[in-house]
Amino acid sequence: MPPIRPLDSHIVAPPGAVLDADAVRAALTAGLAGKFSGARLLVLIPDHTRTMPLPFLFRMLVEILHDARALDFMVALGTHPPLDDAALNRLVGIDADARAGQYAHIGLLNHAWDRPDALQQIGTLARDQIQAIAGDLWHPSLGGDVPVRINRRIFDYDHILVLGPTFPHEVVGFSGGNKYLFPGIGAAEMINVTHWLGALATILDTIGVKETPVRAMIDAAAALVPIPVTAVSLVVVSHDGVSDAIAGIAIGDARAAWSAAADLSAQRHITWVDRPYQRVLSWAPPMYDELWTAAKAMYKLEPAIADGGEVIVYAPHMQIVSHVHGAHIAEAGYHVRDYYLGQWERFRHVPLGVLAHGTHLRGSGSYTDGIERARIAVTLSSPIPRDQTERLALGYLDPETIRIEDWQGHEDDGVLFVPKAGEMLYRVRR
Repeated sequence: MPPIRPLDSHIVAPPGAVLDADAVRAALTAGLAGKFSGARLLVLIPDHTRTMPLPFLFRMLVEILHDARALDFMVALGTHPPLDDAALNRLVGIDADARAGQYAHIGLLNHAWDRPDALQQIGTLARDQIQAIAGDLWHPSLGGDVPVRINRRIFDYDHILVLGPTFPHEVVGFSGGNKYLFPGIGAAEMINVTHWLGALATILDTIGVKETPVRAMIDAAAALVPIPVTAVSLVVVSHDGVSDAIAGIAIGDARAAWSAAADLSAQRHITWVDRPYQRVLSWAPPMYDELWTAAKAMYKLEPAIADGGEVIVYAPHMQIVSHVHGAHIAEAGYHVRDYYLGQWERFRHVPLGVLAHGTHLRGSGSYTDGIERARIAVTLSSPIPRDQTERLALGYLDPETIRIEDWQGHEDDGVLFVPKAGEMLYRVRR
């Protein structure tokens, strides 16, 4: 792996504090102003399922990067559904009039992971290379050589700028950086194999771990991208009632910026507890509008759940399992990793990314002699009907029966309520 280069700009708020607008502007100006003059610049951004003050940053970047020859923003969707024009406008905090007027020169684009005409192959990760990266995690289910395809629009630009937050992540360890390339604007092959590699490792051995095999695989694919990449890596926290305050900014080489942000995320995004909880009510916020993303309310709590305990994913707003992957999830259900591996001929046709999602939500466990034993119980409390929920092999709890006050203030009894789950990681001190 090449050495990490010095950062162009790096600012971190004191412990427990956040950066004000002037500090954010100063960091962005120091790291970006004048460095892309006359260049065609593509900025990769997250969709609405990631917390960050994107409207504020969008306006600031357009101002600072005024001397770029072209400046466009692409939503690094991975396999999330594309956003319509109104949703794109809301994402960056403008209305239709502003988009047609003040920001008419700015492109707002969606990634299209499932359109062959939108993708271009830039190389291949050989099976032997993937096996070396996976190490002891290697399993034949990972398949053979993996073509590395990426959104072909990148070739319309001179430089790529990644703008996004870093949080503990169930597949890669910590999100951000080159993850905005793969799976952000990549194709199904990389998306599926990286997610399945993460599932083979399990959440317990991945989330909140900085250097993981999946991160190594993503970085190997990113090394094939022929366009230079700079990252603006943010650490976003809740502070004094503000849900998207910025605690730190690192700007520079994508791996260097991500590395600095991951170090800070480890300090600001992990809640350490003295003992595991028996029951957790984990409230998935409205930004997770399908179980595909609301499952983060389980991912971030699993390390803090006692063996035999239960996590309840409470999503009273959520009507659907997945806009894109619903049919495959209905077929595969939610099961521990070894349930799928022990019946591989039955499940091998299901996209690996779907199986990874299935085992990530169900958690760790075993499958022996035809019996599945999950470490913890996972219950879904949402408007999705009981029969549909139970067919997916999840427990069901009617959301109308939940009284939040019954869950508050019982930490000493092994009961926890998490009011905005999905980004803070909970772990037990060792």
